[in-house]
Amino acid sequence: MRIFNVVAMVAALGMGAGVPALALADEGHITVTGNGNAEAAPDMASVSLGVVTEAATAAEAMAANSAALTEVLATLTGAGIERRDIQSSGLSLSPAYEDNYQGGPEGPKVRGFIAQNNVTVRVRALDSLGGVLDAAVGQGANNLYGLTFGLQDPGPKMDDARRDAVADARRKAELYALAAGVKLGEVISISEQVDYGGPIPQQMRAASFAKDSGVPVAEGELSLSASVTVVYDLAD
Repeated sequence: MRIFNVVAMVAALGMGAGVPALALADEGHITVTGNGNAEAAPDMASVSLGVVTEAATAAEAMAANSAALTEVLATLTGAGIERRDIQSSGLSLSPAYEDNYQGGPEGPKVRGFIAQNNVTVRVRALDSLGGVLDAAVGQGANNLYGLTFGLQDPGPKMDDARRDAVADARRKAELYALAAGVKLGEVISISEQVDYGGPIPQQMRAASFAKDSGVPVAEGELSLSASVTVVYDLAD
């Protein structure tokens, strides 16, 4: 009968869609989900950038691309970016077709080849981010996208979110136990699901950057969240 009373009380409280579920997992047990959050200012950024070149032949396109990217990489290291924070993230070579193709049995005409080479760069000094991006663009990076912010050491803030989640689970369990007329006992088990979220990556185009000043960048605030499922015993 105790099972029926707790489940019925949970339903009567009318938890809406999107709210973590609470139910009686077994006789004498209550299972509840708690959520916690912690906010933090980012202290690093990751950006994907690269060079796109077009030439009459594949060899010429690759050669021009390699030369341009070498200059960009030299600029990045000269701006204080360590080599460990620069990683290749994509290399491609593809034909470029005439834009005025109208259809026909011969297919579109190849006008040349496009080479693209991208790297992912971590910037650990955020106050230099705008200048780093501007310098890379000024030196030939014409493909810039996917700017995201993060924490070099998210552990302490994640622990804050976890503590908040456990406290939220406890609060809910006590609420339902009291409403159902039962007494909450010891914790039987805790399981965790972690979500690391933040601002949506900013999509950028090189053409929009001023060449004579640092790129203005809004860092925003990161939100770290944790979710725990806790099973409580019911005391006699």
